[in-house]
Amino acid sequence: MTVKLDGATLDIQDVVRVSRPDAGGQFAPAALAPEARERIAATRDYIDRTWMHDDAPLMYAFNTGVGLFKDQRVLISDMAAYQQKTVYAHATGVGEPFAEDVTRAMMLLRANAFASNYSGPQVELVERLLAFLNAGLHPVIPQKGSVGASGDLAPLAHMAGAVCGFAEAHMVYRGRIMPAREAIAAAGFDPDFELGAKDASALINGSTTSLALGALATHDARRILKHADVAMCLSLEAMRGELAAFDPRVHKARPHPGQARVARNLLRILDGTKRCSQDARNIVFPDEPRQPGQPAAPRVQDVYSLRCTPQVHGPAVEAVEYVERIVGTEMNSATDNPLIFDDGQGGYVSISGGHFHGQYMAQAMDFLSIAMADLGSISERRLARLIDPTMSYGLPRNLLAGKRGLNTGFATVQCSLSALVMENRSLATPGSVDSIPGKSNAEDHVSNSTWCGRKARSIVENVEQIVAGELLMAAQALTLVEPIAGDYPLGRGSRAAIEAIRAVIPPALEGDRWYATEMRQALDLVRSGAVVEAVESAIGELE
Repeated sequence: MTVKLDGATLDIQDVVRVSRPDAGGQFAPAALAPEARERIAATRDYIDRTWMHDDAPLMYAFNTGVGLFKDQRVLISDMAAYQQKTVYAHATGVGEPFAEDVTRAMMLLRANAFASNYSGPQVELVERLLAFLNAGLHPVIPQKGSVGASGDLAPLAHMAGAVCGFAEAHMVYRGRIMPAREAIAAAGFDPDFELGAKDASALINGSTTSLALGALATHDARRILKHADVAMCLSLEAMRGELAAFDPRVHKARPHPGQARVARNLLRILDGTKRCSQDARNIVFPDEPRQPGQPAAPRVQDVYSLRCTPQVHGPAVEAVEYVERIVGTEMNSATDNPLIFDDGQGGYVSISGGHFHGQYMAQAMDFLSIAMADLGSISERRLARLIDPTMSYGLPRNLLAGKRGLNTGFATVQCSLSALVMENRSLATPGSVDSIPGKSNAEDHVSNSTWCGRKARSIVENVEQIVAGELLMAAQALTLVEPIAGDYPLGRGSRAAIEAIRAVIPPALEGDRWYATEMRQALDLVRSGAVVEAVESAIGELE
């Protein structure tokens, strides 16, 4: 179904539908809502009729230079050259290009900002942007070079140059990088497009790259939350943990909504478990230093990575909700400069402001980074316990079923996932507090939002793999002890999760395998949502 852009109602799921292919490999198309097109065209008609002469008042980026050249008039005779030179001047990105989904999100979000009708571009420019998006014409946009103030100038300039067919720009079309003009012609469009007054500024001004990164990272973070709850329950059952810490009375005494929600999820997933009981603990596990028949000591309470799950997962839930609100507002905002407003007298007025400044996105992405890094950290501590029998209450060392010494087991998987945790700790260092003035101090405070978005995306990807690793390893642990603990059933949600995992990944019962394969399979399960879907089919929707 086509995503209609009106500048006010776009949501994160719409961005994902347009930016990423569905199971059939298809992208949702995007188009301007008819009423949005009419508004943009009417505003542009007024601009062309009323402001495009050399006696018009100075209006930033319409008929003036930019930055410290804001008081220098640009003559109408120089307007076409000025628009082109503005894009050239800002196409200073460096580094590897953005992934396809980020590029597509940038194109969509820039068009939706125009649909709000505060930017004043030619309607043909907006439609060209969307036509290229729908045709699979993806500008090659370097990742580095934006400071997130005056918008994401460098990356958006690379996007603008490609869309307008500049000879120096490149595009990806049908899987091949080629000069933009060649790609545009191959897709059946005219490579030439003349930018009019304000078009260049409208295209490159605004924190749209930061927003594209943020929207996709936030969507993926939301998907991880329920998986983290499921993974924790599998680990808890593998270690025969206590349920008392999730009692509703406990969380009523400290009534944070995210914490209480996670505690409810855990109890529902674990509903019906007999594995988390003293009777089950009396079974002597393979590497437990206890004689058969000797009862286990009372557990009383578990370690923090198990017992404090609601207090750690809960803040992440609330952080994602906060970030979703910021991203949702930002994606339905006009973020360039100046903005065009109806003057209430049949005309329009141009007002300079600072909506291009990316501080909202910078701080939101830092917050998301911190919350998700900690979610990954506690998950890694649980899976680390699974491989050590002194911490797992006797699970086979390294979760190994084959001949010891000849085989190593899952200790190596834990090692790789701990590397991701350490990477996340560095990436979670806030970038939004870092500012270097630029452009001769015309931009004397910047947001650094693009870096904040890039590292948030990296952290979320790492956490996806960590949580997937916990699901994989907890499933291995439960499979290994099933022959001796099978009389003590798992919770209904846990059983459904195990079945979903085992439908794709068989247990490692004969020693070491190419673990990277099943790590990738587990990651694909998380990204597909199959495990959570199986759990929710068994117990109803998680919160």
